[in-house]
Amino acid sequence: MTVDELRWFLILAETEHVTDAAAMLHITQPTLSRAIARLERRLGAPLFDRESHRLRLNEYGEVFRTYARRALDELATGQDRIAAMLDPGCGTVSLAFPHSFGSWLVPELISTYRPSAPETRFLLRSDSADAVLAALREGSVDLIVTSPEPRAPDIEWFPLRTQRLWLAFPGQHPLAGRDSVSLAELAQEQFVLLRPEFGLRQITDRLLAAAGVRPDIAMESTELATIGGLVASGIGIAVLPGPAVAGTRLVRISDSGAYRTIGLAWHGSRHTTRTAHRFRAFITSHGVPGSGPTTLADSSDV
Repeated sequence: MTVDELRWFLILAETEHVTDAAAMLHITQPTLSRAIARLERRLGAPLFDRESHRLRLNEYGEVFRTYARRALDELATGQDRIAAMLDPGCGTVSLAFPHSFGSWLVPELISTYRPSAPETRFLLRSDSADAVLAALREGSVDLIVTSPEPRAPDIEWFPLRTQRLWLAFPGQHPLAGRDSVSLAELAQEQFVLLRPEFGLRQITDRLLAAAGVRPDIAMESTELATIGGLVASGIGIAVLPGPAVAGTRLVRISDSGAYRTIGLAWHGSRHTTRTAHRFRAFITSHGVPGSGPTTLADSSDV
């Protein structure tokens, strides 16, 4: 079977119509039909059920579609890696990160790097801290931006930014007017938290445990913006980085260690493309400008 046959099969599997698929591929209908017939003979099973003038992808076709996509993806990756070896500035960097870094830190990293390698492409993926670390370990991404630092011997880490963490209160909460609050004072409060697989939740859990507080969790979410909205509506309080969401008030945490360090991480023993290595070397040498959400030295967002 050929690469074209795999690609043509995937288009036909999507349209389930020979005329439409042939038009999209700019080939004749007989050419497409013969290619699919060759695939079916090679596999020893029909990939489509023929129903009057239409096709329906059957159970064999569903299985084959998964592997055909994977095969073409792997070939594309191989082509990209060779291109990166020939010219590191023309390859692709696959970068994963928790959702909250996608609106500020990741764009800063890319915009800082682009003038030095304008042809580099980025394949971006956002998920929880646990999920992006798993993607790095399995080799489906080159680099991750994450927090907290992964505690694993096979993962290398370079810190990029340290953010102060704040207590977010509804605007009318009795503690909202304070300059600072200790976590031990919050034992009777209800909390709105990220789900456990998120890095900020893991940091929050450690801070509260160190203060002897077992949080009464009113609600969990996967988005910081949603948590801010829930706090504003009076559902509970939260530990968040700045800036404040409308209807909330950020108050300094008086306990030590109330911050999160965000860093760039990569697999210490797995080969990476020259393109990814070049991006990593640039970021670890130049860092990233200090703009963005609140850092330890900046309380202007409160």
